[in-house]
Amino acid sequence: MFDVLVYVYEHYWRPDACPEAGLLARKLSAVGFEEEEIADALTWLDGLRSVSTAPMVAPADGSARVLASAERERFGPEALGFLHFLESAGVLTGAMRELVLDRAMAVPRAPLTLDDFKVLVLLAFWSRGEEPDSLVLDELFVDDADRVVH
Repeated sequence: MFDVLVYVYEHYWRPDACPEAGLLARKLSAVGFEEEEIADALTWLDGLRSVSTAPMVAPADGSARVLASAERERFGPEALGFLHFLESAGVLTGAMRELVLDRAMAVPRAPLTLDDFKVLVLLAFWSRGEEPDSLVLDELFVDDADRVVH
């Protein structure tokens, strides 16, 4: 599923540029993705679209969020640490944090790896037509093994 989501992110720069589900499914199938992966990704994207456009009472920025046990189980330790890092760095507002948590809970398997969680964060920003600053993008895209130490 995450490979499909990355493909969508890389090929459709804005959510409104993304074709409707039937056409997108055909395109993804033609590229070589498996039917089950496509179905999972389209279901997840449909949920993202619904949550992104639904009116929500946004928590105050800087508010504390205690995760339910089911939410804690969904995250691997690295992904949970990265969530806390993004919050403490001020990258995730309260509303964006809730969007990311909602979409993390919609992933069909647990725990989330750090790489999978980073994809969810990217798509949360993408769904709102926002782009995090360049340092955060670097954290989301560049693998630690590929970093050059100065």
